[in-house]
Amino acid sequence: MSNDRRNETQLLCDILGLESLVDDITSKLLASSASETPSAILGPFYRHNAPLLPNGSSIIQDLDPSVPWYTQAVADSAHVTGRVLSSSGEPIQGAIVDVWHAAPNGLYEQQDEAQPDMNFRGRFMTDAEGRYSFYALRPVSYPIPDDGPSGRLLKLLDRHPYRPGHIHFIVSAPGFRTLTTQLYDDRDHYVTNDAVFAVKDELIVKFVPKEGDPKALWLLEYDFVLGRK
Repeated sequence: MSNDRRNETQLLCDILGLESLVDDITSKLLASSASETPSAILGPFYRHNAPLLPNGSSIIQDLDPSVPWYTQAVADSAHVTGRVLSSSGEPIQGAIVDVWHAAPNGLYEQQDEAQPDMNFRGRFMTDAEGRYSFYALRPVSYPIPDDGPSGRLLKLLDRHPYRPGHIHFIVSAPGFRTLTTQLYDDRDHYVTNDAVFAVKDELIVKFVPKEGDPKALWLLEYDFVLGRK
């Protein structure tokens, strides 16, 4: 079933916990400091060459009242910001923060013909203070595709297919090890029972109410710490 829009082999590795296990072992072997942000799995829906956007831009495309999940998107509108730092606490200028998440209907844009190309995806470059900033949505839990071999295996194991709401990140900078990770919304009860075993306590985050911003009802601030190569 694998094609340019779906990686069934990687999905199978996810539900077996293989990718999470390899990621955990590798990240611990490579880490040079306990302050480095933990990694997490890439997942099967990453796309290369997401648009490079100015800080403060939105990764939400063409959101209007005709979209079936418009009301939920407004309620979950969020401003996500923070810094990219070295393990010694210095800001990293020019780091690239590559971000993507699913729509409120639980589908990534390549799964959903109704969504524009590269919807809920973007790349951002940090400024002189190491800061990044963008508008997105609070993520929602969703079932991983269960219409293929991976889904049949889940059913045989009597396991649910749900992942907790999360935002994907790949953070890279010259001279530093690239970080692939996910941030998990603490409101989602699946953080304690992830179908692909990827949640780490350090990656569970809290969105707080934001006032005075017409673009967002929620705020998430999170700093990424990269280890040197």
